[in-house]
Formats: sequence, structure tokens, C-alpha cells
Amino acid sequence: MSILKSELEKQLKTWLQPELFEDYCPNGLQIEGKEKIQKIAFAVSATKESVEKAVLAKADCLIVHHGLFWKFHGTRPLTGAFYHRVSPLLKNDISLFGYHLPLDANLEFGNAKALADLLDLQNISPFGLYKKTYIGVKGEFKSPIDARELSTVLQTKLQRNILVAIPEEAKLISNIGIITGGARDEWQLSLQDGLDAYLTGEMSEHHYHESRESGITMFAAGHHATEKFGIQRLKSKIESHFKDVETIFFDSENPA
Repeated sequence: MSILKSELEKQLKTWLQPELFEDYCPNGLQIEGKEKIQKIAFAVSATKESVEKAVLAKADCLIVHHGLFWKFHGTRPLTGAFYHRVSPLLKNDISLFGYHLPLDANLEFGNAKALADLLDLQNISPFGLYKKTYIGVKGEFKSPIDARELSTVLQTKLQRNILVAIPEEAKLISNIGIITGGARDEWQLSLQDGLDAYLTGEMSEHHYHESRESGITMFAAGHHATEKFGIQRLKSKIESHFKDVETIFFDSENPA
């Protein structure tokens, strides 16, 4: 049994609404492959590793959070490492779909919502306005929690070391804003919203000082680590909707 690529594309557009986002990459179908799809592979990023695994698994389609084309890369020739990342998809007629900010923001199966659920947050609502659309969520803890205790919880659930910037006058954390991935500068949105803390994937030296000096406890839990749940939830959504396709998820050892 199989589904049509056009049918999958239409459904993904309905769920993720990419037209609402002003992103720095194309969202949706990035490489067109065969029309009939029997097996769909999922990964956080379209890397040489994930592409090779999709080929070995005989997938007809690969769906990722981080696709191949980004505005900050500009026009790129298909040479060197980039060629070896792209060419297996073309040679094996595998379609590639990429959804960046739409997958971060989705309030049903997005990355930020997945982390909020992982932390058992209450009263979850949209957070992090970026060019007229929200790309994260905020929520409240059932009971206030100490910053170091929350860091340990994150380390256990995400299976990686957590960077944390704790204000000198540390207080228990009652609520938190979440934007996954590389949203370092957006810690200030937690300050603007009167929140106690902010969780993202990355933190630089100056974000560490500026957030804690402003009274915001900032957590950086890894770009990949904070963005591997949304794509798996999307996989489950597709499994429930399209009964006739096989699915498989490829994780990565990416420590960043």
C-alpha cells in the first residue's frame, strides 16, 4: 500500500501552515522524488548520515526539521560535501520535506510544546513573537522549582549536560518560556513577559551574563536535543493519519 506525494504534501501544509511564517529557509517540499510513497524516514536534520540511512532503509521520502537550503548560505553549487549530501536523494528518487519554524511553533506536536509536555507544564500558551508569528510556548510549573533541580530534570530527560545561568538573587522558578534550537537572543522575551526562566538550545558568553544580571534563569539544553521531539511527534501524527505507510526515525549523536 502507498500514498501519493501530493496527498502527503497537502496534509503537511494543512497541519503546519508554513505560509504563516517568515522563515529563513523554504518550508515544504525541497526535493521532489517519486509520486508513490510507501515508506517515510524522519530525522532532525538532512545530513549525509540521515540521507544515507534513508537510502539504506529504502525510504521513498525523508522529512526533517532542518532541510538543505538556508538564506544565510546563499547560492550554493552542488559540489564537495554538499553534493554528497544531496545526490543520494536525487539518484534514489527520494523526496525531501523540511519544516523549520512551523515545526518549532506547532501547538499540537511542535518542538517547544513537546518540551513543555516533557516538563509537565500547565497553562501552556504561545510565546516568542517572531515577525508576526509565535515560535515557542510558555507555561507554569505545578509547583515552583529550584534552578539546579530543574537543570537536573532536563539533564535526565534529554540525556545531555545543561548550561544554566542563574541570577545572583536566585528564586524558585514558577514559569518558563521555551523556544528551541538557536534562539539565544530571545531570552529577553521572557524578561518582557515577566517570566522567571527561559529554555532554548544554545547560549553564548554574553547571553550567560546578560540573562542572569537581568534576573532570568536561562537554560541551554542543546540545539539538536531540544529539537528531536517535534519530528517524532510529526511521525506519530502521520502514522495515525496515513495507515498505509511505514515510518522510521533516525536519531543523531550530534552533541551541539
